[in-house]
Amino acid sequence: MRGAGGGERRRRPAGSGRGRGDRFPHTERGCRGDDRARPRGAERYGAPHAVARRGRAAGARVCGRAHRTALRAAVRGRPRVIDVLRLVRVQNLVVAAVGVLAGGWIALGAIATPTVLALAALAAVGFGAAGNALNDIWDRAGDRVNRPGRRPLAAGRLARGTADLCVAGGTFVGFAAAALVSGTAVLVGAAALVVMFAYSPVLKRRGLPGNVAVALVAGLPLMYGAIAVGRPKAGIVPWTLAIWLHLVREIVKDLDDEAGDRELGRRTLPIRLGQRRATVIAAVLAAAFVPLSLALPAASHYAGAYFVIALFAQLVVLAVASRLFAGRSAGNSRWLKGAMLLGVVALVAGRVA
Repeated sequence: MRGAGGGERRRRPAGSGRGRGDRFPHTERGCRGDDRARPRGAERYGAPHAVARRGRAAGARVCGRAHRTALRAAVRGRPRVIDVLRLVRVQNLVVAAVGVLAGGWIALGAIATPTVLALAALAAVGFGAAGNALNDIWDRAGDRVNRPGRRPLAAGRLARGTADLCVAGGTFVGFAAAALVSGTAVLVGAAALVVMFAYSPVLKRRGLPGNVAVALVAGLPLMYGAIAVGRPKAGIVPWTLAIWLHLVREIVKDLDDEAGDRELGRRTLPIRLGQRRATVIAAVLAAAFVPLSLALPAASHYAGAYFVIALFAQLVVLAVASRLFAGRSAGNSRWLKGAMLLGVVALVAGRVA
């Protein structure tokens, strides 16, 4: 059949309907053959081939955008693994597990990993994941101010239901693993979980008492490892030092979060006393950590390896104290976390070496 311009039209076979590419323009076939995006009549009426090629390229671009939009819509409801890991603070969970193992090694005086110690580390990971996820649930409004884009729940990259599953799953794993260790491990884990669950809605509004409660739980992995191997007394010195350093870090974090906490009506230490006074308190506590970290291990007869390695951690803490006295709070939290890791290595070396 001939058209008005002399070109030949091809009759579509009866019943064939529209091709797959026409029905699904974002698919590969659709991007090759989408007639709607080509200049009308470019090939049919003898237009130059270059015009037809440009039409096909435009169609491919249109279909490429449609294809990407379809893919985004398909995965929008699926949580990304990286965002789930950020929600539960996977790096903090690794530190907690290592802390439990280190607490057991300090108590045993040897690098050994009995089953109960491994289970205690798993319990700490479960409890920590539940507490961190719940903290993000409670803290969404503050995180939009203090950490815009860094918290997946506050940024809208994770659904509330996903966070709830992390809380439930972490709680189950924590109690299941702790039950295989001992009744004491279950009770201590439950107490820690209560503090973590109460942190954002209650404790964070209480200023220094809230900081102390969180420091008690944050330093607990070292004691938890000692409890797991049946030697809790050996965990007292490591736990005390960890509590002290975590207390400094909690105040430093409150200094960083003051804007969001003030907006939410929280009465943290910087809001109660003022930024300058809270900074001085954190600096004094940091400076006091150095003699404390020398006296307690010496009284407990730690080996010389502890004092050699701990020197580097003490220098970091002194540097943080100096920065705080100078009114510089940015980045101090990360420095303190590094000092904690060095301190754990020193404590293990002081007992195992």
